Parts: sequence; structure tokens; C-alpha cells
Amino acid sequence: MPKVGLILSGCGFLDGTEINEAILTILALDKANAEIVAMAPNINQHHVVDHTKGEETKEIRNVLVEAARLVRGKITDLENVNPKELDALIIPGGYGVAKNFCSFAFEGADCFYNESIAKMVLSVHNQKKPVGAICIAPALLAKIFENLKQVTLTIGTDKETAEILTSLNAKHVSCLETEIVVDKKNKIVTTPAYNIPNVRIGNVEKGISKLVETVLAMTN
Repeated sequence: MPKVGLILSGCGFLDGTEINEAILTILALDKANAEIVAMAPNINQHHVVDHTKGEETKEIRNVLVEAARLVRGKITDLENVNPKELDALIIPGGYGVAKNFCSFAFEGADCFYNESIAKMVLSVHNQKKPVGAICIAPALLAKIFENLKQVTLTIGTDKETAEILTSLNAKHVSCLETEIVVDKKNKIVTTPAYNIPNVRIGNVEKGISKLVETVLAMTN
């Protein structure tokens, strides 16, 4: 039974993890009989957004506490997860990745990233184990790998964002939410999911299921 780490960035697409992407990933992993190790950093969110209005509030919320909502409380502080015990890693999207894990949402190519997240990603990658990234999460990977190697990935069909990733030394491949992009050499699998405008959840599910299937196949 492969053990797959799932890094969550909160709860809610405007300031945390995109909920549908997380649940579809969990469902696909469960159907494949994979063991899920849900984790999140014990840090405060960049900000909190009222999802009924799309407006920032004055609340302060913790990424680990909020992410726990998505996995019925079964979550571990990222600092307490040993990457050597994982067979793969998957990062669902949502603006939490671009706000809480890095500052890509605000600073683009000049963004900084959370060192603990980068350490986890690179530890898994350096063991030649696969990493999957969904929606905007590939932007985080592009930044982490910027000065290390060129990685091939997708954030969908947004040319402006694709150009930013290209400036970070990544090779971008345009694709739809039902599709995946596979970097066989680096064992990185990506799919755009809700980064494509006005998509249906059924189509998002197709892309995420393909990603999970491909990531798991790479663990063999």
C-alpha cells in the first residue's frame, strides 16, 4: 500500500486549499487503496477571506487547524512528517498555496516560499519519488526548482501565468482540466483543475484521477 503525503494549505479556495480538489484527490487515493498522510504547516494564513463576499476579513486563522476540517481532523503538523516514510507527495491547489506557502499571488516570479514546504518537496523529490501538483500548486514547484533544474508542468491555459513560470526556468505545457502533464524525468505530474475558468467538477475529477493514477504508478 503506497503512502502518499497530502499537503493542505487551509480550507477554502480564496485563502486556503480548494475543497473540491482536496476531496477529489482523497477519493481517488482511497479508491486506489493508498494510505493518505494529510499534513499542513502550523502557521497562520496570510489573510482570511469571506467566501460569501470575496472580501478580506480581520480574522486570524491557522493553516493546520483549518486544513484539519478537510480530513475530519486526521492531520499532522508538516514538521512532524518524515519524508523518508512517504512514497509520493501531492499538493492540491487553492489560493492558500500562492498565499500561505509562498507569495506568488502577490509577487509573481519574485515571490518567496515557505522553507518547510520546500524542504518536504525536495526531500521527496531527491529520493526519486513522484510529486503531484494541482491547479496553482505547480507555480510553487516552479519557484522551488527555479535554481535547481528545469521542470515541465502546467497551470492550464493562462498565458500570463505561464509566462511567469517560464521566467522561473520551468517548461510550461498548456492543457485543459481533464488532462495532465507528466515530467517523466523529474517524476512531476500536474493538472490545472479549477485554474481553468468555468469548469465542471466532473471534468476536474477526470484530471485529478489521472494525476493520482499516474503518481501512484510512479511509486512502483
